Amino acid sequence: MKFLHRERHRTEHIGWLRAAVLGANDGIISTASLVVGVAAAQASHASIMTTAVAGLVAGAMSMAAGEYVSVFSQADTEKADLAREHRELTENPEAEHRELTAIYTQRGIAPALASEVATQLMAHDALGAHARDELGISEALSAKPLQAALASAASFAVGAALPLAVVMLAPGPSLLAWTVATAIFFLALLGVLAARIGGAPVLKSASRVALWGTLAMAITAGVGAMFGAAP
Repeated sequence: MKFLHRERHRTEHIGWLRAAVLGANDGIISTASLVVGVAAAQASHASIMTTAVAGLVAGAMSMAAGEYVSVFSQADTEKADLAREHRELTENPEAEHRELTAIYTQRGIAPALASEVATQLMAHDALGAHARDELGISEALSAKPLQAALASAASFAVGAALPLAVVMLAPGPSLLAWTVATAIFFLALLGVLAARIGGAPVLKSASRVALWGTLAMAITAGVGAMFGAAP
């Protein structure tokens, strides 16, 4: 008895993974940078806490709204392309058949076989065949605005909660050093996690995320020290 060979591909996660990683990365960098900037300006611990909490809430809402609008625009574009393709299939199915045949021929299938494949696929689901092979729209990669918005907001909040926890627990005199060190660690850990899930090189991913996060905190700390009150 033969069993089906089931495969799991990383592209199945691409929609939520992109939003989740981006949200968590922004949550850590944004909140840690705010904390570092305010701390470098010699603000009180209460002010730093307030800044971190406000940054978490505002950032999560901003990420959700921005991701929803962005991905919804992509979804609208996909719908418009599918509507146009449906109209072309209705008005000129022969030309669409030739177009699909040409696509398969360019991929290495013999012309006669490519024509037969196009015929059978169009008989089964013409719009689905053209969406997948002509437009590059598939179920795994199609835009899902609400999913992306929720993933971004939740992951931003989780990421922002990490430096916020450090602010709550770290000793006052060494708060700045603790925030920077832990933020770099969290960012590197996020890079490792994203690389593991997405199949990317682990060291390269972790280094890239940590480097840009460190740069953001350094610039914010410089601005805070420049415009902050003297101790």
